[in-house]
Amino acid sequence: MARNFVIPGQIFTGENSLTEAAAAICGLGKKALLVTDPMMIQLGNAGKVEDMFKSQNAAYAVFSDITGEPTDVMVEAGLKVFKEEGCDYMVALGGGSCIDTMKAIAVVAAGGGKIADYMGRPLDVDVAPMCAIPTTAGTGSEATQTTIIADTEKQVKMNLIGKSIVPVLAVIDPQFTMTAPKFVTANTGLDALCHCMEGYTSRKAQPLSDTFGLSAVKRIVDNLPTCYHDGKDMAARVQMSIAALEAGICFTNSSTTLIHGMSRPIGALFHVPHGTANSMLIKVCLPFMVPGTYERFGTLGRTIGVATADDDDKTAALKFQEKVISLVDEMEIPTLEKFGVDREKFFAAIDKMADDALASGSPQTTQRIATKEEIVAMYKALWD
Repeated sequence: MARNFVIPGQIFTGENSLTEAAAAICGLGKKALLVTDPMMIQLGNAGKVEDMFKSQNAAYAVFSDITGEPTDVMVEAGLKVFKEEGCDYMVALGGGSCIDTMKAIAVVAAGGGKIADYMGRPLDVDVAPMCAIPTTAGTGSEATQTTIIADTEKQVKMNLIGKSIVPVLAVIDPQFTMTAPKFVTANTGLDALCHCMEGYTSRKAQPLSDTFGLSAVKRIVDNLPTCYHDGKDMAARVQMSIAALEAGICFTNSSTTLIHGMSRPIGALFHVPHGTANSMLIKVCLPFMVPGTYERFGTLGRTIGVATADDDDKTAALKFQEKVISLVDEMEIPTLEKFGVDREKFFAAIDKMADDALASGSPQTTQRIATKEEIVAMYKALWD
């Protein structure tokens, strides 16, 4: 069966990527909207991008009101600045929240209406050029054809998909990940691990996505612990930034599966950051997923070196599962209770969360497809 494969139009990686990409970025249009958040301004990272614009004598405006995971309200606010400032292209600097907001602004700027109007249909509008500069090694949003935006009225996370929102330029400069604190490094790194292991074991996997998925999973297992324990290790940061990009390319050309399907409702209802919710779910979802394809999980086990060619698929798969769960422990991922989620409210929302998870379509791309009852049981197991 013929398959399409999408990646950013141009990718710059490695130290000093921002400097090398300056002319390409500023050549995307006449005036940029820099989409970022208050922390990037506080840390001085936004200032580095502004200096880049100034070095190229390029016009720009700044929208920095990304104060959490992206919502339709943030998109509307950014759209207002984009229009009032007369911008014709965008640059996002930040984690997945900033990049996803940029994509959503581009969609409504081109197609009109509100971002919620695009739920359930392809994003096929002709958007303004976009450049993504990630500051975390996790979401892979710089390489994906998806944007996840919270509908504040319906209290759901919209998973919006379309080839038109793949950035034309991705700048993977590890200098921006050096400021990520330990918990961000952990949560975003495990998010990237979910991307590549879900994408590789998805029913929609394809040969090219497999190539990126296998490379990403090895880089992450080899380098995430170093980044977590020593955030100033530039070599490890470089490898993780590339891994997150690879993982993004993998899952956007295949699919995420059960973990992502179940994590979005937790984020929408209880405001648990996306990477944290994914990380929490690994321990309850992975043991359910692995028996669906011992062959694929076994290959992952051999790829990261915890299994050998002498191990059969089941043994290799279970060794991979054990290694990933040990990483979750090493990254000190909090439980829902420690994060501050109210147990009674969580249990009251489980039925809705299970319905919302299934409605997203992600669980159905898992090799072993979960019923609603099984998803409910896994949500409950988060409190065991």
